[in-house]
Amino acid sequence: MVIQLDHDRTQVASGGPPPLAETTTAPPRQSLRTRLRSTATKQAVTRLRRSAGLILILLIWQLGARSWLGPTTPSPTEVLDAGWALVRTGEIWQHFAASTQRVAIGLAIGIGIGAVLGLFAGLFQIGEDLVNAPVQVLRMMPTVALVPVFIIWFGIGDEFKIILIAVAPIFPMYINVFAGVRSVDRKLVEAAETLKLTRWESIRFVLFPGALPQTFVGLRQALGIGWMVLVVAEMQATTVGLGFLMNDAKEYLRVDQIFLVLVIYAILGLITDAAVRLAEKRSLRWRNGFEGR
Repeated sequence: MVIQLDHDRTQVASGGPPPLAETTTAPPRQSLRTRLRSTATKQAVTRLRRSAGLILILLIWQLGARSWLGPTTPSPTEVLDAGWALVRTGEIWQHFAASTQRVAIGLAIGIGIGAVLGLFAGLFQIGEDLVNAPVQVLRMMPTVALVPVFIIWFGIGDEFKIILIAVAPIFPMYINVFAGVRSVDRKLVEAAETLKLTRWESIRFVLFPGALPQTFVGLRQALGIGWMVLVVAEMQATTVGLGFLMNDAKEYLRVDQIFLVLVIYAILGLITDAAVRLAEKRSLRWRNGFEGR
């Protein structure tokens, strides 16, 4: 060390270049508040961008109701007034509660049956032989055409409505779960067999995660179909529910209430779809897929 210092002094005294400093400048670190503010700004911009389409539709609706759509089409503000009137009287809540209860029970039954059938047919060849053909035949029957048959079989009570709602989501759920299982790369299954994984471990760690993306697609389709069938089910001889509210508004030419029910259906469908997309995003963090640019 003494020799190195003497060498440095000699270089400086003789006019040579000074020794290089061994210090490095660290990049400035952002404060936690700055990072949080930047993240919040990005999230706000993302939400605004995703809501731009809905905002544009509402704006066109508002302007069109005042000009070219005619007097029979209420504006969004008139629909809000109709909704506020039903909220103040408390009438909307009983219809909302009845509808959500029916669709929740029906979707739970239908999605569960479709998922089980899809797994059975996807995992086992004998399952495909037994299940696939009958499901494909029944899938071609429109759900609306089953209304008179179900009324004869189950009456006009809640049983008829719940069963009708349950039938519709079975088919998209079955098709997507079946396709998800069968789309798993065979090399992954062979690798699981090489690692001496049991049948259950192969299903849990290979087939089930591989089928999840397609399963979430089927779940989103099933939820949308369930809400559409609810409209048909509740317009058939019922005294409570959003469908009844729409049917009653039609009898009294309350177009604003009809549009109100349509908006409620749309919002409920949007909420359920957003919930599924959130669950999909959290469950498929391992997937490095293209997200658009």
